[in-house]
Amino acid sequence: MSMIPSIFGGRRTNVFDPFSLDVWDPFDGLFNVPSNSDRSEASVFANTRIDWKETPEAHVFKADLPGLKKQEVKVEVEEGRILQISGERSKEQEDKNDRWHRVERSSGKFTRRFRLPENVKMDQVKATMEDGVLTVTVPKEEAKKKKPQVKSIDISG
Repeated sequence: MSMIPSIFGGRRTNVFDPFSLDVWDPFDGLFNVPSNSDRSEASVFANTRIDWKETPEAHVFKADLPGLKKQEVKVEVEEGRILQISGERSKEQEDKNDRWHRVERSSGKFTRRFRLPENVKMDQVKATMEDGVLTVTVPKEEAKKKKPQVKSIDISG
């Protein structure tokens, strides 16, 4: 394997890395678009994946937030049945003597907002965090059984 430094910039240490998913982009930086590292810094957890399922009793949200402590995450409810999950991962301290070979973990802020249906109890929202997974449970109001309303339609002709 060649250990020739990449002539295309970036933080790669060699031209051929069989385990790398990086693809050289000849247009990277050509139009003053931020580099990949700048883009990941700017939209850090924009891709934070959150599952939302509805059970008979509640709406349950699960977010993978590896490496975050519960103090770095906020769960808020707003008027209009808006659930907001946000947080921030601090950038790792760099020593000027360090030589980085790859930077893939992102740092910065994220915010995700969800409009909840009318049948939720916004004053009973609960959140837990375990092993980097945030779980937010929003209980549902008991469904009132209504008698179906039937309306007769006159047939003309």
